[in-house]
Order: sequence, then structure tokens, then C-alpha cells
Amino acid sequence: MTAELTIKDVANASGFSPNTLRYYEQIGLLPESARTPAGYRTYDHRTLDRLAFIARAKQLGCRLEEITGLTTAWDGGRCGPIQDQLRELVADKITAAKKQLAELLTFTSELQHAATALERHRPDGPCDERCGCVTHPDAPRSTGVPVRAVRRSTKPHCDDDEPAVACTLSVGSVKGRLDDWRTLLANVERREQIDDGIRLLFRGSLPPSELIGLVAAEQDCCQFFDFAITVDARGIALEVRAPRDAQAIVESLFGVPA
Repeated sequence: MTAELTIKDVANASGFSPNTLRYYEQIGLLPESARTPAGYRTYDHRTLDRLAFIARAKQLGCRLEEITGLTTAWDGGRCGPIQDQLRELVADKITAAKKQLAELLTFTSELQHAATALERHRPDGPCDERCGCVTHPDAPRSTGVPVRAVRRSTKPHCDDDEPAVACTLSVGSVKGRLDDWRTLLANVERREQIDDGIRLLFRGSLPPSELIGLVAAEQDCCQFFDFAITVDARGIALEVRAPRDAQAIVESLFGVPA
């Protein structure tokens, strides 16, 4: 196949800049290009196929050194070995992504508590141990209106046992929270029944940070919910579990499995 594409042609077709193409050639991601008598780089159409593969690998979170190993399989001309290597890399990245999500969820929850503490006490003079500027106060819950003032019917509730089915949001905040959930749940692609709750599978366009932030806020005011964010081959999902007495709340807020 003749080398008939200039570096500008390849850049326009692939989305990679000319500088990136030169760098990829330098590190071996692209084979050495042909040259015109004047010294200009030229490429054939196979280069575009290779760059499409590189772009896909980058989309899956592969580092350049990982992609370099993948291009060796690509040069073999058979899909099977490429899929085998990609499958292993993707599995590792799913594990890493789950860990990052868990860490981000924890951090978001800590920020929510910090934001609450900073609103609760404003000293007239210097900062003190309750203002939230220099310490991490364990601020008390704000009083609010219960979503459903019931307790587990299987056994009595106590502070050291399971939380009551109640919400600590103020009346003025409930509508805003419900609007936030409605907006996010518009991205749900499928609802599945699970033990004690529901699993919501989201479209790939949902930013994980939005889900994590809203889940952290909801967990802060409704401790009877048990949330789990999962990431697997099917995409991002939210599992919501609650005690039997709160199943009606789960259905009204998160919907009913199809």
C-alpha cells in the first residue's frame, strides 16, 4: 500500500496532533514513516487503523507503555491475542476504578460533614473547637421531618442497633433533594430487583462524581438506606437496600424494577 497521506492528513483524520504523531513514532507506537525526497513524513491508510486502535486503548485508560505492548499483538494481524490482552488490562482497571470510587465516596462524605459543621457555629471572636476551621467536630444532626416515622418491626430499635427509618433533612431542603434525584434518575437505563432493594443501571454518559455526591448527601440524612456503587462490564450501577418497613420509600424514590 502506497504512503500517500501527509502528517496533516493523518492528524485531521485521527484527532492526534502532528506533534503527538511524531512523538508516537519516536517511542515506537507508530512505525517509522516514509519520507518524501524533501524529507516530509508520509503515511498509508493502515496508520489510521492503528491510530484508531491506540485511541480506543487510551479511552479504556491504558497507559502509553501498556499500549506499546498491545501494538505488538496488533502487528500480528489477529484479533484474539489483542482481545486477550485488553481483557486483562480492562479487568485490572475495573478493580482500580472501584477502589477510586470508594475512596472518592468516602472523601465526599467527609466534605459533606465538613460543610455541615462550617454552617452550624460561627464564633464572634477567634476560631474555636466547634467552628470547623481548625478541628473536625462531630456535629450533631439537624432536626427535620421524618420521611416515615416507623421502626423495624422485627425487633426494637436502639441507638446502637439499626437506624430508624427517618430523614433529618429540613422541610425546605426536601424538595431540592427530590429534584436532584429526579434529574439523576433520568439517566437510569434499567432497574433490577435485588434482595431488600433495587439495582439501578445508568447510561454511560452519567458522570460518576454526580452519583457519588448525591449518594453521600442522601446517606448523611437517611441512614437507613444502604447504598453500594458498582462498576463492571455493564457500566455504573447503584444498589439501594433498606429495611422491610422502608421498601415503599425505596420504590417511591428510586422506582420499581421492570
